[in-house]
Amino acid sequence: MTLALLYAPAGDALPIADADRLAEDLTTALHSAGASVIDHPARNEDVTGHLRELARQAREAHEPLLICPDNLVAHGSLLWTLATEPAGRSTVLVAPDPGGDLREDRGRVVPAEPGTGTVRFLGAMCVAPADLPLLEKVADSDDLLPALIEAGLAPIATRIRLLHAEQVNTGEELAAARDAVAAVDEDAARLRLAVKEQDDFFTTYAVSSWSPLVTKAAARLRLTPTGVTALSVLFAVAAALAFWQASRLAMVAGGVLLYLGFVLDCVDGQLARYTRRFDAFGGWLDTMADRAKEYAVYAGLAAGAERIGLPYAWPLAITAIILQTARHMTDTWYGALHDEAAIHPAAPASGGVGARLSAASVKAQSQRGSLVYWAKRIVVFPIGERWALIAVLAALTNGRVTLAAVVGFGLLAAAYTLALRSLRALSMRVGVLHTVDTMRHRDDGPLVRAVLSRAGIGRPLPLAALAVVWALATVGVFAAGEPSAWLLALLILPVVACGLPARSRHGGALDWLVPAALRAAEYLIVVAVALYGSVPPAVVFLLLFTLALRHYDLTARMEKGAPATGAGAALLGWDGRVLLLVLAAIAGYATHGIAILAVFVGGAFAVVAIKDWRTSRTAA
Repeated sequence: MTLALLYAPAGDALPIADADRLAEDLTTALHSAGASVIDHPARNEDVTGHLRELARQAREAHEPLLICPDNLVAHGSLLWTLATEPAGRSTVLVAPDPGGDLREDRGRVVPAEPGTGTVRFLGAMCVAPADLPLLEKVADSDDLLPALIEAGLAPIATRIRLLHAEQVNTGEELAAARDAVAAVDEDAARLRLAVKEQDDFFTTYAVSSWSPLVTKAAARLRLTPTGVTALSVLFAVAAALAFWQASRLAMVAGGVLLYLGFVLDCVDGQLARYTRRFDAFGGWLDTMADRAKEYAVYAGLAAGAERIGLPYAWPLAITAIILQTARHMTDTWYGALHDEAAIHPAAPASGGVGARLSAASVKAQSQRGSLVYWAKRIVVFPIGERWALIAVLAALTNGRVTLAAVVGFGLLAAAYTLALRSLRALSMRVGVLHTVDTMRHRDDGPLVRAVLSRAGIGRPLPLAALAVVWALATVGVFAAGEPSAWLLALLILPVVACGLPARSRHGGALDWLVPAALRAAEYLIVVAVALYGSVPPAVVFLLLFTLALRHYDLTARMEKGAPATGAGAALLGWDGRVLLLVLAAIAGYATHGIAILAVFVGGAFAVVAIKDWRTSRTAA
């Protein structure tokens, strides 16, 4: 039962007949947006009491609360968009205004210093269940949104973009606003708005230029976003199989299939935004499918290169999966850090390199379509550019060359983003990892949780970085042809060291790098074990693939607002898995250990994923 409040704002001087008609239109729009109960107090009533009571009812029902002024003239789909934020976060309706008292920061609405405003509030908002206690706290405030922001809310901005919305106070303004709304083809605008406003270069020009036609067709066929995701997985798997065949015709076909699969990968999100069919499982599945598809393609390229006698393809695929997973972990946590800085800003460092980089980044983002803007987006080697590179190089060359290019460009992008983001993070002066279940996202196991972390000594990031360097050095020694049992056994030391500060507060400006460092350390130790025990590269890749799915699961649930289920349980933890692999290798069972662990991790992931899928179907 979604509740809505239709209130009369101060200064509204609409004639009674016009006001009543507009209220009827807004009531219809709110019902269409999902509101089942709409409270519209009389103009001489105290709105505060109604607001507090509705907030209490919504909180007890664990439902959002829609709040809308009764002098708003807007396309109904804007209220629908407001009420259906994909991750279930609080949202506010804003219009562009260089003189506004608010600004957007990574899609969130925050206060603006004089002269820096970019948007103004249009009076309508949807308060998420988690934020209703804040609403009850400030319900008697004369200016609700500033009070909520001051109390700690950083709502998501719902911008009008191609549609129209404005608050009116006279009959003349009402007539003009209705004409402006009628002048827009709402369905065509919604279809165009389903495309991400700021996407990558390749996606913008080679996919989004025509994918809305596919989105419209999918909607007419009543396909679901999850169904389109499944189709994109099939195309990617077909591409991987074609790459495995490795003939020139098969490689060209694989490139075409990969491109079409990427188009469908964009269409599933566009279809969800066009039809406003969101659920936590669907968003989680889309994220997981993206990673699984890409890594399946790596495996297909490596297997195909091996099939035609090209050496070193599997090591390149293993390098690529380690590199991309670590990079994606930093992407996730840097985004979370940025959001935390927007919600709980600290006094930024002034005059430093990080502050200047932040200012330069904001300036580049504002120059949309410029050479600087696209260079900044391309240099991070996003998924569109990666898939385009894979498709073209696979069609023209072979799997080994393609994987080498992915690794090479990935290393350059990793160096660029790590350096710049670290400097910017230092200037933000906030932490983020301490705001969540730290041990869960570190993926600590029983050994660390129950024993090692009790020491509470050491600094998390330096020790995690030490583990990466130690593991990388061990891999280098083993790859040079000098594996030894004692060197392998010494890998236990950095694992123990990383566990000592696990209970410590991970609130440092760079502690958001800890999860990525631990992932890299674990994956490199897997490689070291494989080199020591002469494990077939395909088996090593399989374990890394299942581990990557597990770790993406943790971050995807956080990003998409999906419930934390048994997928995040300790499951030996990274420390337990590493110790078991080292012991198995020293005992002479490296291949068996890696294979069994891959089945164990992959099976646990599959069980939870199937359970969540069934739960989402039942809820639907």
